Order: sequence, then structure tokens, then C-alpha cells
Amino acid sequence: MVTDPIADMITRLRNAARAHLPTVVVEYSNFKLAVAQVLLDRGFITSATKKGKKVKKVIEMNLAFKGREPKILGAVRVSKPSRRVYQGARDLRLVRQGFGELVISTPKGIMTGTEARKARVGGEVLFKIW
Repeated sequence: MVTDPIADMITRLRNAARAHLPTVVVEYSNFKLAVAQVLLDRGFITSATKKGKKVKKVIEMNLAFKGREPKILGAVRVSKPSRRVYQGARDLRLVRQGFGELVISTPKGIMTGTEARKARVGGEVLFKIW
């Protein structure tokens, strides 16, 4: 049993990128699917599809590559089950001078830091990815 499913998801993505694997499979949840949709919109993955039925549902994600190198170079979990981190819209900053993204859970849904700043909404900072 995984106690932090989002940390497990980004760890699988980071490990697959380092190993130059084309696909990653994670257990399904609506929350993970929303996070995968944000990663898809920002170009870190090329597709995210739900597969399986009932209890055996999974999300299969294809990593995006730039030449031979994966677009995901690193990811760090910010808010953890033991220590939740919340930021207001004014406190959201760029990740790696704009080369990375901050993924945030807001009342308006899962979005990136730049989208949250434009919408003037804060929330729980899930992770940084670059």
C-alpha cells in the first residue's frame, strides 16, 4: 500500500525518464488523472490513457522526448502527508527560472503555478517538475 500516491507517481515518472523508458504505468485515481492532464498540457508527457476495468484500472503515460533526451529532467515533491505546504497566488514563484513548472491543487482544480497566478488563486503545492 502506498501512503503518498502522488509521490509514487512522480517517482515513477522520474525513474522512467532517467532510464529512457517510453511508458509509465500507475494505479488509477481521478486525482492522478487530473495531474497527468496538467503534465500532458505542459508537454512533459505525450499521452495519458485510462486502461482496465473496475479494480484493475491504471493510467498509462507516454513520456515526451526532445531528441534522445526525456523532457522530464527532475521532479521534487513539495507538500507531503506529514507536512502540507500551501501558498497564496502572490507567493507562487517560477521554478528553475521558468524552465520548470509548479503543480498546485486549488479550489478550481489541479493547475500549474502560472495558471494559478493568472486566476489569482492559491492552494496546496503538490510538486515541482523540470
